[in-house]
Amino acid sequence: MLEEAEEWLSRRSWTAADRSLRRLLDAKAAAGPAGSVSVVLPALNEEATVGTIVEALRRDLMETVPLIDELMVVDSGSTDRTGEVAAAAGAKVVHRDEILPRMPTVPGKGEVLWRSLMATSGEIICYVDADLREFDSCFVSGILGPLLTEPDVHLVKAMYDRPLGDAPSGAHQGGRVTELVARPLLNLHWPQLAGVVQPLGGEYAARRSLLEQLPFPVGYGVELGLLIDTLHLAGLNAVGQVDVGVRKHRHQDGQALGRMAAAIMRTAQSRLPGNGPVPVQQGMMQFERLAEGGFSPLTHTIHTEERPPMATIPEYAARQAA
Repeated sequence: MLEEAEEWLSRRSWTAADRSLRRLLDAKAAAGPAGSVSVVLPALNEEATVGTIVEALRRDLMETVPLIDELMVVDSGSTDRTGEVAAAAGAKVVHRDEILPRMPTVPGKGEVLWRSLMATSGEIICYVDADLREFDSCFVSGILGPLLTEPDVHLVKAMYDRPLGDAPSGAHQGGRVTELVARPLLNLHWPQLAGVVQPLGGEYAARRSLLEQLPFPVGYGVELGLLIDTLHLAGLNAVGQVDVGVRKHRHQDGQALGRMAAAIMRTAQSRLPGNGPVPVQQGMMQFERLAEGGFSPLTHTIHTEERPPMATIPEYAARQAA
């Protein structure tokens, strides 16, 4: 299986520079409605970075060249000025709770990504995390490239270096949950996907026709779940990856990474043969040192619910039929 992953790596890995913007625009025009592109930024308290990302995408890929048709920020309940900043920069801002209001929302990034399928119109959906610093629009144009020029590619992941902090010694040390949890899981249980450099990365694009058929884990397991389910539904050849350089973003502390790892492990567990659905919620105990000595337990809720394929939601099916 690792031999298959190595062969895939040589065939389905590109760089953002491999396809010019002119080539992408020509392919988009030739595709007609199937080449329409929606870019979605899921955002929760990202006022410091979301505006810069939106400005770059609007300037470079909507005004300078018409590659993006729709630029949307889906606010996941921010308490800062995320929505205001994003709207001022030129994005359409939609609150998570406004999408499919009959279905109560649950916390989690995957919940926002799933609901965005109902709110967007493009036949190609591109997701970009809203906490990126020193953002370059090639993150988006790069991962759109294979979807516009390779008809049999359905999901494209960005790959990049992830520095940990600004010190030179931190180079390439980001992505700790990827290296300690996701990569071992893939190599052990889905070795065909061992060649995916950033399986948990938040920058990826896919065809709507694929995404609407997949369940979405509501939390941090969403990227791993979509990747594994794409393999099962469409095959390894439907997956590609594009090198976009360096990704800089806010890093989380060890306990937050632990909770992320727990959600990812539960997502993987539910996809192993012989394992049924996981509980909707599960507690995870962590600890903090008390000033007076000893440790105090902290129990956190890990949301492991999965939303059904959007194609099965009546409102979505009615919209697509119309």
